[in-house]
Amino acid sequence: MTQPAQAIELDSKDLPAHCPNKSTPLWSSHPRVSLDFDAQGHAKCPYCGTTYALKAGAHAHSH
Repeated sequence: MTQPAQAIELDSKDLPAHCPNKSTPLWSSHPRVSLDFDAQGHAKCPYCGTTYALKAGAHAHSH
């Protein structure tokens, strides 16, 4: 059984968040999508499956 990939942690200053992120190599890039965080502070990219999590104390503000 494989371990799930570690989530990329984001702080409030990193919001609004999108994927691909700054560290994504150009060869594995895809169209840019905005990330919507759930009530627990988690988001998953619909293209590549990269998972994101808000750091403790960070809050995603709705529009």
